[in-house]
Amino acid sequence: MIEARVGKAVGELPAAEWDALAGGNPFVSHAFLTALEDSGSVGPGTGWSPAPITIADSGGRLIAALPAYLKAHSQGEYVFDHAWADAWHRAGGAYYPKLQIAAPFTPATGPRLLLADEALAGPLLRAAEQVCADNGLSSAHATFITKEQAGLFEAAGWLLRHDIQFHWENRGYASFDDFLAELSSRKRKDLRKERAAAQDGVEIRALTGADLKEEHWDAFWHFYQDTGSRKWGHPYLTREAFTLFGERMAEQVLLILATMEGQPVAGALNFIGPEALYGRYWGALLDKPFLHFELCYYQAIDAAIRLGLGRVEAGAQGGHKLARGYEPVETVSAHWIAHPGFREAVADFLERERAGVAADRNFLGARTPFKKA
Repeated sequence: MIEARVGKAVGELPAAEWDALAGGNPFVSHAFLTALEDSGSVGPGTGWSPAPITIADSGGRLIAALPAYLKAHSQGEYVFDHAWADAWHRAGGAYYPKLQIAAPFTPATGPRLLLADEALAGPLLRAAEQVCADNGLSSAHATFITKEQAGLFEAAGWLLRHDIQFHWENRGYASFDDFLAELSSRKRKDLRKERAAAQDGVEIRALTGADLKEEHWDAFWHFYQDTGSRKWGHPYLTREAFTLFGERMAEQVLLILATMEGQPVAGALNFIGPEALYGRYWGALLDKPFLHFELCYYQAIDAAIRLGLGRVEAGAQGGHKLARGYEPVETVSAHWIAHPGFREAVADFLERERAGVAADRNFLGARTPFKKA
């Protein structure tokens, strides 16, 4: 018999055992998830209540885990199910709380089933379903799952949903100029002009590891607050979260900082994974043409080439990334719906939505800036 347990925090679990299952992905690492817990970014008052689901072997060692949360809303997920919640409420049901399997506030692909053995995927997902049944939860959702794990969710009977992000792919480039050489002549000139305009009068530094200081986090906090207040109404992360990122996972953090006359004016925060650079947050205290593109996209490409990483994931949305060499790729989420009738309605919606997403991806894929054969 396999026994699964529901915890109250990732911080209660052994870091080495959790990370042995996480595969090096920064956003499901013990350091990242506990930084969110210890900083108050998730927990009481946030609508994100940690509820990690784990399976241990006979000796008590973790062999499977889900980074799961009880959610009281649908904010900070980037896979939008507000219409599902509205439909269920109109039908007289209570959509919230729901079970969310995710890296909070992070639309980046990664493992959601943390497994020592793939055979444990089924029991782990059945445990998540049982948590929903035992607590009267409407549904469970796993967002930004890897393509490799999508089949495990589908085999367990979960519904798959598809969407589009824009990622940059490193095709063995030795330099940014190598990348530019693959673009059409007009796009190549446009990108060079944008970089020149953005860098004019600005000093740009890439900070990681021991180079990250509290003064840098103080500056970035102002940038982050400005962007968060305009996009989400209020920032998801607390100021303490950034300090903890620096203390617990500095080697996986890359902060691109722009200064003018010695004063920080803008910044972009990235996380470094084994295979990819993940762009997460950006902000600025001034409106300088193309500075956003330089810090978030071009500097990320430079860093990925320098670090030998295979791709840059630049976050959710943003069709403007297409003209800058970021190509449309499919993202996948998985959903379990408790009520059979509601599940059937969601499945029908997803089938129709999937066709539209595929058409959009084909349309966008034909409009990349690369040279055409």
